[in-house]
Amino acid sequence: MVVSASAPTRVDLAGGTLDIFPLYVFEDGGITVNCAIELRSYVKIKTLKGKRLSLYSKDLKVRRTFKDISSLKLGGRLDFLVRIIKFYQPKVGLEITTFNTAPLGSGLGASSSLLIALSGALNYLNKNKLSKEQVIDIGANLEAQAIEIPTGKQDYYAAMYGGINAIWFNLDGNYLEPLVVSKRALKELEERIILSFTGVSHFSGTNNWNMLKAYIDKNGNTVKGMRRIKQTTLKMRDCLKNFDLPAMGKTLEEEWGNRKNLARGVTNARIDKLMLKAKKSGVLSSKICGAGGGGCMISLVKKGKREKVIETLKKNGAKVLDFKVARQGLVVRGERR
Repeated sequence: MVVSASAPTRVDLAGGTLDIFPLYVFEDGGITVNCAIELRSYVKIKTLKGKRLSLYSKDLKVRRTFKDISSLKLGGRLDFLVRIIKFYQPKVGLEITTFNTAPLGSGLGASSSLLIALSGALNYLNKNKLSKEQVIDIGANLEAQAIEIPTGKQDYYAAMYGGINAIWFNLDGNYLEPLVVSKRALKELEERIILSFTGVSHFSGTNNWNMLKAYIDKNGNTVKGMRRIKQTTLKMRDCLKNFDLPAMGKTLEEEWGNRKNLARGVTNARIDKLMLKAKKSGVLSSKICGAGGGGCMISLVKKGKREKVIETLKKNGAKVLDFKVARQGLVVRGERR
């Protein structure tokens, strides 16, 4: 059998960090708003006779072979893939190939997208014994084991469900709220948003543990900062629900301001210059995706200014990427050979 799976990455629009347990518990619930995009992670699995496992990451250009599942070793560059496979315990030998279409260090949640794609494919081989929510919960736990710090869950929801959503993290469970569903509105958003890669990998000097510890210790303005982020995210949810793009532009700028004030290193001279040049050429507002410091940037442009902004971004060293909203999340297909 051959099983193929893919899952989208995401652009975070507002509320990142509020998806981390137990931070959202302290805030009486959290909310994030994100948009799944068609820069996907892909997994292809071929079943083999016997118990041999062959893993190949095209992105890392790393291949490993193990005689059986008991021989899988944690650690190394394929640790993340190994953890997922060990959890799902396939009963047959497998040849697994993975690759991402997002740039390395993009800040688009590519590792979470890959996790959902591989988990979905292995769950399919196991006769879909786990629900989507169970796959998300297990995935978050596996990633936390791999990186040894708390993880947020917003990336998994974009990868699993696709679309533009508010994800509510409540005391009694999580809830996905679709925000933009009309074909016309989605098409306009795709025209008005430009996604670009700044040319340097995203900032990794801050992490979820540092943020959570600062909140618990009441360091600086962390608690106030989190509450500002929540209020901004509620505004972003309303902007998209009402499809008010001018208001979305102001809220995106507010969100970027929140991020810059929350931790050092989120921006730098290169990013500031790129955003200023883009704004002068017709951008309402811009924001770095993920933790900041580099990676990808989204820009909401004024009507009729798209080409001029693209030209400016390219001239200043950014690489413009295709931006298309992923209408579907995880896709898994099986084929008998």
